[in-house]
Amino acid sequence: MLRYFPILDWGRSYTRTALANDLVAAVIVTIMLIPQSLAYALLAGLPPEAGIYASIAPIILYAVFGTSRALAVGPVAVVSLMTAAAVGEVASQGTAGYAVAALTLAFLSGGFLLLLGVLRLGFIANFLSHPVIAGFITASGILIATSQLKHILGVPAGGHTLPQMFTGLWSHLDDTNLVTLAIGLSATAFLFWVRKSLKAFLKRLGVPSLPADILTKAGPVAAVVATTLAVQIFDLAEQGVKIVGDVPQSLPPLTMPGLSPELVGSLLVPAILISVIGFVESISVAQTLAAKKRQRIDPDQELIGLGAANLGAAFTGGYPVTGGFARSVVNYDAGAETPAAGAFTAIGLAIAAVALTPLVYFLPNATLAATIIVAVLGLVDLSILKKTWEYSRADFSAVVATIAVTLLVGVEAGVASGVILSVMLHLYKTSRPHVAEVGLVPGTQHFRNIHRHKVVTEPTLVTLRVDESLYFVNARFLEDLIQSRVTEGCEIRNVILMFSAVNEVDYSALESLEAINHRLTDMDVGLHLSEVKGPVMDRLTRSHLTTTLNGQVFLSQFEAWEHLRRKSPNQTAVQ
Repeated sequence: MLRYFPILDWGRSYTRTALANDLVAAVIVTIMLIPQSLAYALLAGLPPEAGIYASIAPIILYAVFGTSRALAVGPVAVVSLMTAAAVGEVASQGTAGYAVAALTLAFLSGGFLLLLGVLRLGFIANFLSHPVIAGFITASGILIATSQLKHILGVPAGGHTLPQMFTGLWSHLDDTNLVTLAIGLSATAFLFWVRKSLKAFLKRLGVPSLPADILTKAGPVAAVVATTLAVQIFDLAEQGVKIVGDVPQSLPPLTMPGLSPELVGSLLVPAILISVIGFVESISVAQTLAAKKRQRIDPDQELIGLGAANLGAAFTGGYPVTGGFARSVVNYDAGAETPAAGAFTAIGLAIAAVALTPLVYFLPNATLAATIIVAVLGLVDLSILKKTWEYSRADFSAVVATIAVTLLVGVEAGVASGVILSVMLHLYKTSRPHVAEVGLVPGTQHFRNIHRHKVVTEPTLVTLRVDESLYFVNARFLEDLIQSRVTEGCEIRNVILMFSAVNEVDYSALESLEAINHRLTDMDVGLHLSEVKGPVMDRLTRSHLTTTLNGQVFLSQFEAWEHLRRKSPNQTAVQ
């Protein structure tokens, strides 16, 4: 029960101090989430209330099932963009079918995450390399910011790729609403100033740190209030400024996702991609924050927590959610001690949904777009290109390909290419394992690469240190390497495979070892193994290799060297 319901663990030791800290954090996060939730719903192509609905039940469910003490679950920019791209393929924005498709996407995503959690498959996050993820998030940030320019300009542009967006904006540039443009640019500039300079400015005025922090986080609220009042007082809606309009004044409704085979079939792959990206983003944030307080995150239970949160969104009028970086950092910095802070935030948002929604009737879409642009530009990290170029050209190629596919083809293709590139990159790197020919360091029992160190070698004896597990992808590589090393007419009489770094030998690799043994036997060359790890040796013992091996298995490389060199005492020092 403690494993599947972490609330039973932290709930037993809940104190008044923790309650006070969680309430303060909840107030700050709620202030931040009200405009952010509305903005992300706009990004997803849904009514603004969907953003608030997606931030209530999911947060409560994560508080019950999640293991992170600071993670704040709800709509995030990247998942909102992916939702718009996926749902836009099966329904038109503004229709009932669009909302049902978003619910279905959350349902499928939640079910997939829950299944992975029950099966304890949290390790799947490792299949996406960090450079590929960084490239995808950077490209997504660019797409998101570009997609909001239509609201800043007040023009009806569309598209899911960068060329489509720029084409749409260019074709409608003459239709720009100058009043909307003024509101959008003013709100964007103000939010950038709030983000970069307001806290320092308040501290210079003598405002204590906590109130300064709260006021800084409330910056988007100030922009919302100011622009809403401006639209209402000066009747700017009559001048073409697009506004939020009526927002239902109610708690999240009970909803039912569509389960028709056609709809499920169309959204299944996007749901899986959203689940993977959402989980990777969430677990990264959760582990980073947990490490600061030496707390433990269980990836498998995180899958269950996020799965439950998405199922909650599906049945309460929301859309796919995950743990957000910005809100989680705010939650942590505000002093959140337990997931109860999230539950209190949900209560605050529920109160806002019931009592405050009439106040956003005149809220201009340009302000929400400015909120999104300022938030997502922090995701854009083009420095990853320089870093990967300097460190690894293969990683650089993967980053460039991911960014290019995401920008030019779309987010779904970008995610898919990221997954494929991550796997292909791993297979490429492991298909050519590092195998070093080693010799004895004089005066020691240590062996090092003959090309890097001054070591002692024996012309009739060659030792190859295999620095990678052997499996079907790289097994043939070792065969070819030994074949090229032990050529006809050479002096080599014994080959030692040093297995100190080999953690696994699959059946394909076993067959390669047997083939190597057979060929070396025909060439009258002995094949020996040294420093084989216990689990690997256990498997090899169950095969025919150990009985047909024409050489021996040595406990240490030095023992093998001493035993075989006695047969050929001529040694050569190699630089």
